[in-house]
Amino acid sequence: MPSRPSKIVCVGRNYLEHARELGNQVPAEPLLFLKPVSALLAPGAPIVLPRQSQRVEFEGEIGVVVGATLRHASRDEARAAVRGIVALNDVTARDLQKSDNQWTRAKGFDTFCPVGPEAPAPADLATLTVVTRLNGVERQRATAAEMAFDIPTLLAYISDIMTLEPGDVVATGTPAGVAPLSAGDVVEVEIVGVSRVSNPVEGPR
Repeated sequence: MPSRPSKIVCVGRNYLEHARELGNQVPAEPLLFLKPVSALLAPGAPIVLPRQSQRVEFEGEIGVVVGATLRHASRDEARAAVRGIVALNDVTARDLQKSDNQWTRAKGFDTFCPVGPEAPAPADLATLTVVTRLNGVERQRATAAEMAFDIPTLLAYISDIMTLEPGDVVATGTPAGVAPLSAGDVVEVEIVGVSRVSNPVEGPR
């Protein structure tokens, strides 16, 4: 897991099939939200299901670790600032996401952001492949080439809104195949050949 970032910036509906499975369209511009740093979770630590939700789902994602300050960056500057890649699970209380007007509560519970070890990014970011397994069964698989907005575009876009600082993490969206988690499950997100995070799931405490 990377050193503690100043913020975790997430992108919603960045894969067409995931947008469709939730009954949404891919937005005309990147759809952004934040997860609190307090949601970070190390590999092997338990995801704790909150009492407030009846449906918590996994979302396997390619996480990007920023290595330089970005403000009003070009795509080339944004690409050059990619320090590393991490496997990331954007755990989501889906029922709360649907009931609330914004996603802070649904995305922000403690333990809702498992992150794997940071590894160098490949020369071609489009080749990155994210795979999610639930209890050893593959549920999600997609490449970065399938994103509506690619990684340099996302970083440049975000940098026009807020300054990205070294160590910040950008979660680039999840592909189709999200499903609910139950106590006793084990969920694993892998960026193939790069990073992996696996976590057990526990009931409310």
